Amino acid sequence: MRRTAIAVLSLWFCLNAGNTWSQESEFGRKPFISFFTGIINYQGDLNPNSFTFGRSQFTAGASIRMPLSRWFSAKAGFNIGSLEAADRYNRDYLQPRNLSFFTGIKEVYAALELSLLNIERTRFTPYLYGGIAVFQFNPWAYDNAGEKVYLQPLSTEGQGLPDFPSQKPYKLTQFSLPFGAGIKYAVNDNVHIGVELSQRKTFTDYLDDVSSFYVDRDKLMAAKGPKAVEMAFRGLSSPTASAPYPSHGEQRGTPSEMDWYYFAGINIEVKLNALGALFRKSSRDKSYHQRCPKSVL
Repeated sequence: MRRTAIAVLSLWFCLNAGNTWSQESEFGRKPFISFFTGIINYQGDLNPNSFTFGRSQFTAGASIRMPLSRWFSAKAGFNIGSLEAADRYNRDYLQPRNLSFFTGIKEVYAALELSLLNIERTRFTPYLYGGIAVFQFNPWAYDNAGEKVYLQPLSTEGQGLPDFPSQKPYKLTQFSLPFGAGIKYAVNDNVHIGVELSQRKTFTDYLDDVSSFYVDRDKLMAAKGPKAVEMAFRGLSSPTASAPYPSHGEQRGTPSEMDWYYFAGINIEVKLNALGALFRKSSRDKSYHQRCPKSVL
């Protein structure tokens, strides 16, 4: 009897362990494709406050998430959007500077996601994620004639000019550290929907082309021409302008604080094999209808 009980228990353990391993293995082989839409904004010299949604712009993206276990997933994706800000919406003492900028943002990223609950049991889970991203930007603004002018080639703070060796040029492709949090709900086994808020810590202070100090007007004029001088200090084009062009070395931005950008929106993810099955079904239906004989009556 004892041997029989031991044999039964051993068999149950082996079957249960094998089933659990099979479920975990199967779970790990089912990636999700995700679609994101929402808003994007930035924090920097022209917008010192974070999460100011009033002048946010539309953003969209997609990603693929591969569960590594019930708690951890690896994911990679891309996002696109645009940023803008202007001193006319800035703090009172910064409004006379009258600077503004626009830029598109394109990024690709890879991250590790941590689910705090088992979504298969609870139907929902908060989650956290962090990783690394590469993004492109190219700040521009309208000049006094209303024409679009890209700012980086103008060296508005003397970047890359021999007269200002401390002012280094900035690159338009940069790394950032993405991290965020969200909560998702399982509509069914194949579809999850949720909300997400995330930030990008960049390593540049030039998303808005504003970082450090004004450089000598005459030297900037000689090196880059009148357009560079016009775009470096826009206070002269302000209706309330009363100050002359700033002296060399006067503060233009805050170089000790790097720029950030952030996303908020809705995430919908679909299990990839379910999405593939849907397309295959659609293809079969189309094929079936194409084979239907025409009526001869």
